Amino acid sequence: MVEQGLNDCGIRRLSGLGLPAATALLLAWAPVWCGAAGADEPKPVLADGTVNVPSYQLPPSVYLSAEARKTLQQPPIDYGPMLEKLVSSGHVAEIRAARAKASAADIRHVTDLYPVRTRELELRGVHAVAVTPVAGVSAANRHRILINLPGGAFIMADAASGGVIESAPVAALGRIEVVSLDYRQAPEAEFPAASEDVGAAYRALLKTHRPQDIGIYGCSAGGLLGAQAIAWIESHHLPMPGALGIFCASADARWAGDSWFWQHPIQGLNSPPSLDERFYYGNHDLSDPMMSPIESPELLRRFPPTLLITASRAGELSSAINTHRLLIKAGAEADLHVWDGLGHAFFLNVDLPESREAFDVMVQFFATHLGRSKRR
Repeated sequence: MVEQGLNDCGIRRLSGLGLPAATALLLAWAPVWCGAAGADEPKPVLADGTVNVPSYQLPPSVYLSAEARKTLQQPPIDYGPMLEKLVSSGHVAEIRAARAKASAADIRHVTDLYPVRTRELELRGVHAVAVTPVAGVSAANRHRILINLPGGAFIMADAASGGVIESAPVAALGRIEVVSLDYRQAPEAEFPAASEDVGAAYRALLKTHRPQDIGIYGCSAGGLLGAQAIAWIESHHLPMPGALGIFCASADARWAGDSWFWQHPIQGLNSPPSLDERFYYGNHDLSDPMMSPIESPELLRRFPPTLLITASRAGELSSAINTHRLLIKAGAEADLHVWDGLGHAFFLNVDLPESREAFDVMVQFFATHLGRSKRR
């Protein structure tokens, strides 16, 4: 029996590499490593590399703050069916308005913690909300500005609500002006409408700012849109901005990889192992670099310095890691920060200590890279 286990696990080969005999014997008795499934049990690993994962309990990460551990008691949201139902309802506008009204208390809370002023404006026809720190813009940032692309699955983004929540901490801590955009979304518009709107706003800001003094960032759909906007800017031969923040997202419209399968049981049994945003993408080819910039190494090489932020229980983790890998491989400058045990867009809960850490990382990144001379 042990001899068969040794053969199944390749222990003899391991022993030949100097593995101690006692360790080899322990390995031989570990069925999960040896593939010792019974006749009626599924194989641990299939021929194509698919792994059968048994049901198990996932405890909270030991690295979480006490505040973050409490949030894990809340049931997760099953985004896939919810988004499909939302788009097919025919009441998107009313739901957007209700959501914006419901977020008023959250906005007050965020702006109490991170005091800012807001004003509405238009940038070449794109409605926006400018967010400035009550303490004033610092001398170093007097000529710098950030463009925020709020998240919302290309359906529910709203500069006056979610955009302020994403912008206020960065504006207040960084003492910099942030302009949050109301880009076009589904079901009223399809790709590349949002990219065109970011491009229009960027063109407007180029009238008053040097490109290296402009940063772009977004969370979730806004993070992906940031990457798509860089592709749009490059395709229209405009100068690159000084820095890019891809938060809770990647430069891959497929939202694919291992982490979507990990997220599947956490989000609920109805969730697909990827995020299908066809309601905005239409029939567009997801491998088009304008849609998924990771498909073009040459495009990635020309990306500005890029910061990626994600978490280990976020569905976008794999695609964010892969985006970082491909940016570095292409020769671009990129940083990746991952918080353990947290989920998608965790820092929108501004009360978490981990959120403050993430805001500090964002602020430091833009302070470091904005204003630098262009190198490519």
